[in-house]
Amino acid sequence: MRNESLTPEAVSDSLIGCTPTVSPATARHADGTLVDRYGRHVTYLRLSITDRCDFRCGYCMAEEMTFLPRAQVLTLEECLRIARVFVDLGVTKVRVTGGEPLVRQNAVWLLEQLGRLPGLDELVITTNGSQLDRFAPALRAAGLRRINLSLDTLRADRFREITRVGDLGKVLRGLDAAQAAGFQRLKINTVMMRGSNDDELIDLVEFVLDRGIDIAFIEEMPLGDTGHARQASYFSSEEALAGLRKRFVLLPSAESTGGPARYWRIPGSSTRVGFISPHSHNFCDTCNRVRITARGELYPCLGNNQSIQLLPLLRAHPTDDVPLRLAIVDGMGIKARGHDFSGQMAAPQVLRFMSMTGG
Repeated sequence: MRNESLTPEAVSDSLIGCTPTVSPATARHADGTLVDRYGRHVTYLRLSITDRCDFRCGYCMAEEMTFLPRAQVLTLEECLRIARVFVDLGVTKVRVTGGEPLVRQNAVWLLEQLGRLPGLDELVITTNGSQLDRFAPALRAAGLRRINLSLDTLRADRFREITRVGDLGKVLRGLDAAQAAGFQRLKINTVMMRGSNDDELIDLVEFVLDRGIDIAFIEEMPLGDTGHARQASYFSSEEALAGLRKRFVLLPSAESTGGPARYWRIPGSSTRVGFISPHSHNFCDTCNRVRITARGELYPCLGNNQSIQLLPLLRAHPTDDVPLRLAIVDGMGIKARGHDFSGQMAAPQVLRFMSMTGG
């Protein structure tokens, strides 16, 4: 399937009943609120600040990657400008992602600026942990309160195999540093892969229980042609939950962290065990998220190819946010009702890598 990237000028024309000059899409939105065609309020922005990463995880990218030239990547000032407009439109949560966001030079500066935006209630980051031993205190000082750390195994040899280049010991030192820095909530994100780490799920829960942190198990998503055998490695949330219940008492919880995870509680513990299930339990009906890629594309749906190019707008109007604001509001009109990953494990229809879209 082709990548249906829309220019800002074409966005309104692509929406039924909309024109570039008088936009009913804009009129549909209450002041300070983003609402799509299906009545879903968008309050959560995932902002990728780089496509680069110091790992090469098989489900995320190819082993040999060609990264974007610097001129095609959002500057940090442009990232801040986009986030500011989204917050002005009612977004209350921003998650900074990559690639690996902490390999971006001066990423902490951006986080400091984001943390000062009036109206932003929650600033979080997703990281592979490789840089946390250096940056954890600075991230805490910048205003972050939560960190999601990607960790798929507790075995050094498997970690190297999954990441192709990573050092498990460095990531665990980063987790130690984050806990020492006093973050309120830390969460491990684990992509479940049959034959790779499905025999470690109990060990991972015991690991987070010992540390008093959370964990979310994620069904693998078919994004990008990574050369990774997804059909063979897919492992469902139901299988994981059944296996974990052989060791733990898991009670369903109505808690939410503003994302797609569904949580369970272990009695006597502060730990939450979550499942993100894009295959087995589609969560599109409650989707409140949009994504900005490292090259300034607005993707209203992770599992859909339609996008809006914001980078040309930013650079054509360096001091005027009105065109950017209108493009973002109109962009809610291309947010799909939902994704469908069935049948895509062998031949993904979304060909961009996860590292580009933002984890």
